[in-house]
Amino acid sequence: LECDLAMNLVGQPLVRQQVMKGVREFLEQEDPTKPLVLSFHGSTGTGKTYVSSMLIRHLFRDGLRSPYVHQFSPLAHFPHHEQLQQYKENLKHWIQGNLTTCGRSAFLFDEMDKMHPGLIDVIMPFLGPSWVVYGTNYRKAIFIFISNAGGEQIKKMTLDLWHAHKDREEISLQDMESAISKAVFENPQSGFWKSGIINEHLIDFIVPFLPLKRHHVKQCVTNELLQQGLEVRQDVVQGVADSIPYFPEEEKIFSSTGCKTVSSRISFYF
Repeated sequence: LECDLAMNLVGQPLVRQQVMKGVREFLEQEDPTKPLVLSFHGSTGTGKTYVSSMLIRHLFRDGLRSPYVHQFSPLAHFPHHEQLQQYKENLKHWIQGNLTTCGRSAFLFDEMDKMHPGLIDVIMPFLGPSWVVYGTNYRKAIFIFISNAGGEQIKKMTLDLWHAHKDREEISLQDMESAISKAVFENPQSGFWKSGIINEHLIDFIVPFLPLKRHHVKQCVTNELLQQGLEVRQDVVQGVADSIPYFPEEEKIFSSTGCKTVSSRISFYF
């Protein structure tokens, strides 16, 4: 996993450091005191889904297809606000049932910023350090939350640093963690709005994904060409990188969509 992250994850040193620290410490414990809870935050295309699937691929033989890996998407699984009470019951029983089957299960919650506020708190008992919940020992489970919430705060801090002539690698994790927690806790549109999960500090690692610069996008293009078995041509790398929108409007420093649209743009240049 460490090697895979180092070779394939572009421009996210904080993510590599946090994810490896969290996973290593957790797996070294024969009897962990609580499940591992990771929360990935950042703008579109910065690598949140990519890292979560990479992590699952290294931990479970069948990766995302494993019967012990469970993915939740608010739009697919919890679309109707008026059925919130039913969703809470379903989610609680679903997690409890799967942890009874396999204590080493992983649960991925995608697009937490689109989750109905209040729904996710139903899983709070499974995230803390209690010994047994509903007759199930669940402390070997892994929970990963993925969210665009906090992305604006991360962008702003990165941009402020750039204006102060500092490198994005100088961003302090502590500053970022408190800014993200505050942003997602206080935003009524966030699935973590006024959530006990944030309030009770049940998230072990808040992982910020920083906006990517032009040279990171070029790296993504190169990686994608190699992955598709295509020749790495500099005109293609440059063309794809130049076709992507950047912000702020004047200086055009950071990619507005990260590396998200890179693979679909390559065909225009071959």
